[in-house]
Amino acid sequence: MVSRLKAVKYIIQAQLIAFTYMNLRQMQYFVTLAEELHFGRAAERLGMTQPPLSQQIQALEEHLGVTLFIRSKRSVSLSPTAAQWLPEVRRVLAEVEALKPLARRLAAGECGTLSLAFVSTADYNLLPRVLHDYTSRYPQVQVDLREATSDVQIEALMERRIDAGMIIPPRTALPPCLSYLPLFEEPLIVAVPQQWQDSGRIDRGQQQIDIASLMDEPLICFPQESAPALHEMIRDYFSRQGLTPRQGQQAIQMQTIVSLVSAGMGMALVPASLRNLQRTGVLYLQLQGAVPTLETGLAWNQQRISPALQRLIESVTPLAADQPN
Repeated sequence: MVSRLKAVKYIIQAQLIAFTYMNLRQMQYFVTLAEELHFGRAAERLGMTQPPLSQQIQALEEHLGVTLFIRSKRSVSLSPTAAQWLPEVRRVLAEVEALKPLARRLAAGECGTLSLAFVSTADYNLLPRVLHDYTSRYPQVQVDLREATSDVQIEALMERRIDAGMIIPPRTALPPCLSYLPLFEEPLIVAVPQQWQDSGRIDRGQQQIDIASLMDEPLICFPQESAPALHEMIRDYFSRQGLTPRQGQQAIQMQTIVSLVSAGMGMALVPASLRNLQRTGVLYLQLQGAVPTLETGLAWNQQRISPALQRLIESVTPLAADQPN
């Protein structure tokens, strides 16, 4: 029963395609005859004989229920209806003709749409560089940007709701259907309230700090479920030094975390590129000793690679080559 339904569906689709093609062809015949106003010359231009052309024009008139050409033994002229219909038919045929190069551009990834998600940290390092390069090469591709944590992006990639995502890779392996390309690596630094310097808590002009000297201050960070890789990296950093930070506020966006630091609610370990976020009331200091580094890369579903996505992958691949082994 199912196979019969499928067969009927394919037959109907084939008939619709044939019907559409026939009407487009008939409209081309109509325009040619309207320009020549002579069946013989029109047939010659179309590479056919006169009788089939006459039959097609008659079929078109019957289908429309209107007279398009006024015929006599000596002449052919446009009916008043056809004279007004002609510009519209030319417009439709021009639009249909434009579909051919559009299809080629879509297949080449030169136009279309691309949905790209990104973690908030990428907004200050990787994302601007990638977007500038990609949109410069493919300005006709519409990029749909969505900010999301890595866990949300991985789920969206699995369900094919986005084309690609800039994620902080989890320490566990990604699902088999996902591919990942590391693109950017940077050290963590500590963001502290400006008021700590004003009050003498931190020396004025200080560039580096021993994290152990700040253990009496709350640590603001991402929730573990939203950014497990970053959360574990920070936890391991303290653990290797035998330190246990005080738990402070949590937030899922880096801008919010920095805002909490600005409000004097604690410190935060953030990527070095967050220096680009010039937030009033925040100081960024380097960490002394061995410093953990944060990696960001591009992930995509191997089962959904559109031409536009393929061009994005090719565009960012040189960034991956620049990363240390």
